[in-house]
Amino acid sequence: MGNIFLGPVIRTATPTAGPINTSKETKMNILIILAHPQSSSFNHAIAATAGGVLRAAGHAVVFHDLYAEGFDPVLPAAEIPKGATLPHDIQNHCDELVAAEGIVIVHPNWWGQPPAILKGWVDRVVRPGVAYDFRECDGGEGVPKGLLQARAAMVFNTSNTPAAREAAVFGDPLERLWKDCIFRFCGVETVHRRMFSVICTSTPEQRATWLAEVEETVHQAFG
Repeated sequence: MGNIFLGPVIRTATPTAGPINTSKETKMNILIILAHPQSSSFNHAIAATAGGVLRAAGHAVVFHDLYAEGFDPVLPAAEIPKGATLPHDIQNHCDELVAAEGIVIVHPNWWGQPPAILKGWVDRVVRPGVAYDFRECDGGEGVPKGLLQARAAMVFNTSNTPAAREAAVFGDPLERLWKDCIFRFCGVETVHRRMFSVICTSTPEQRATWLAEVEETVHQAFG
């Protein structure tokens, strides 16, 4: 179900933090969030491939490698209320999420969950008043109103569990988490998710094929 050692990967350029636009006319603002501690991981190759496709299409890409940036995943009590004063870096993440017209998330499947650092990013950034809200007469127990303007979100995962076993034994909890509990909750109806497995036994040829699939999928969604 989880994978920490991902084996050798195909080297690609590391996405550059901050907004980048290689064309004179920007088409969309795309946010890429990567969560894997190993710079040589296949997750990094996925993120680099996605970023390259998006920049080539003229999109403005904001990229965050949460581990490389040392993102603090701990949600302090003072940040919980809607409208709370946020640290500068967290406010920047919130502003980028609000501005995003497309979102790409890349992370491994660890225990049927994202890595803790990414869960903390969700806790601190995907917050009330930013990503979702409740109606005035609702105390928070009802149906939320999604606030995100992103027209689509993509989630790329890696795993060392065969797909058939993942579905039969574990039920693929990441599917419900990202599609229903997070993105659709926040108003993003179009969500594409792809799990690549088995990483630890994959060949360079297989990984090259997967990266080609990432390129085509991202191009079709945002091209």
